[in-house]
Amino acid sequence: MIVSLTIVRYRKTFVPFALLAMALHRLPMWLQTGCSFWKLLGSGRNGTFDLQPDWQQWGLLAVWDDREDYDRFAKKSFVSKWWRVLGRETWTLLCQPMQSHGKWDGKEPFGKPNNAMGDGPMGVLTRATIRMSRLKNFWSHVDEVADLMVEAPGYITSLGVGEAPVYRQATFSVWESMEHMKAFAYGSKHAEVIKKTRSENWYSEELFARFRIIESSGTINGKDPLAGLLKT
Repeated sequence: MIVSLTIVRYRKTFVPFALLAMALHRLPMWLQTGCSFWKLLGSGRNGTFDLQPDWQQWGLLAVWDDREDYDRFAKKSFVSKWWRVLGRETWTLLCQPMQSHGKWDGKEPFGKPNNAMGDGPMGVLTRATIRMSRLKNFWSHVDEVADLMVEAPGYITSLGVGEAPVYRQATFSVWESMEHMKAFAYGSKHAEVIKKTRSENWYSEELFARFRIIESSGTINGKDPLAGLLKT
């Protein structure tokens, strides 16, 4: 299994095509050979959960049976050709799931891996469907946690993505190592917020997954955030 996360930035004049893609790309992804799970995603402006969408930035997360299936998609699919023609830039991470807990639309897209992370950069996906009665609680803590994350040692970058505004949200953050991620997750005020999500029952569904990042290609905002950090 291999997981791809592609972020596409469109030119401002092509934003209508970006919106069209959210509907148009569903059929080719549904028909794509070797793809067991996929989600077309919008994006927030500030690299985390965000009420303000970035109309130029969109994403696709997909789970592939093997590398050959992903390579075939990247070279020949309607979706990838659309990105090359209409996108200003794309950034793709290829990852291997190492740990995963929870569900996404009732599914366990990454199975139930339980593997040691090893050295090198890692990615963390945090995804939730927020209960309507807990939206105020959730959004009141977003900026505080985002500020803590950006200042945390070992933080590289993060992407705020989601399937729907306000209540179906996800963040994919990238860290230099497992140790740095754990220090932020369990040794900062972030841990207090996590406890609140449990005690106050903020989410009707949630998923938390860790990944070993095996490849980074393309750019986002003019650079590859992982340039020089991955072993070749």
